[in-house]
Amino acid sequence: MLSAPAARAFDGPASDDGGKVSKLFANPLAALEKGLERVRSGNSKDAVEALKYAAAGGQPLAQWKLGRMYAAGDGVPHDDAKAYEYFQQIVENYDEDNPNRREAPLVASAFVAVGAYSLKGIPTAQVKADPSRALEMFNFAATHFGDANAQYNLARMYLDGSGPEKDSRQAARWLSLAAEKGHAPAQAQLGQLLFNGAQGVQRQRGRGLMWLTLARESAVADGKDKWILDIYDKAVSVANDADRQIALVYLEAHLKGRN
Repeated sequence: MLSAPAARAFDGPASDDGGKVSKLFANPLAALEKGLERVRSGNSKDAVEALKYAAAGGQPLAQWKLGRMYAAGDGVPHDDAKAYEYFQQIVENYDEDNPNRREAPLVASAFVAVGAYSLKGIPTAQVKADPSRALEMFNFAATHFGDANAQYNLARMYLDGSGPEKDSRQAARWLSLAAEKGHAPAQAQLGQLLFNGAQGVQRQRGRGLMWLTLARESAVADGKDKWILDIYDKAVSVANDADRQIALVYLEAHLKGRN
């Protein structure tokens, strides 16, 4: 369970432009709408000040969008410290007892982002690697929001033993939940785990090959997912006819169940 979010007083959005930005918008919501409009038109750079005003006014979508922009260097210089700050605002202000369901996807995304930054740390800022906090963030988003990225990251922590003790069985559980949502990296990791077997996870070569096949079909052919193609090719190279036939049966059943 997360600690209660810190209460924050708000008397109006802060601005470092002498109040010029605040005169352009009636309120933070209006600023958010204008900022998003500029983003949609491809004018991310001009959207920044409007989004900052909205974020200072407590608009989670503006905070999330700015976090994404700074993390990607989209319209602003790449800055992980600022990205972390905006995502952290969403995490701190999330009211578990009175959630806004419409904001659930972006809140889950913010938890995952804070978890990822906590796992590795940010050398340019005073954010040290903290696997325990990363585990808390991933577990919360995976459990409360059913977020596939959170479930995958949580599984990876159990696979690697980076924070919790290494536990292939727990990893397989979380990978399975994410894989069923079509998360290609989770499908690949689950497929490899089942194909090879591990302590606490019985080897199921046919079922593993099925998940690897699904992951391969979803993999992006831009180099980012090369690791998925590599483990698929490796499994196929050692699979026998029985493995392939069983995988085909599982694959047909899986696709039929989704349709």
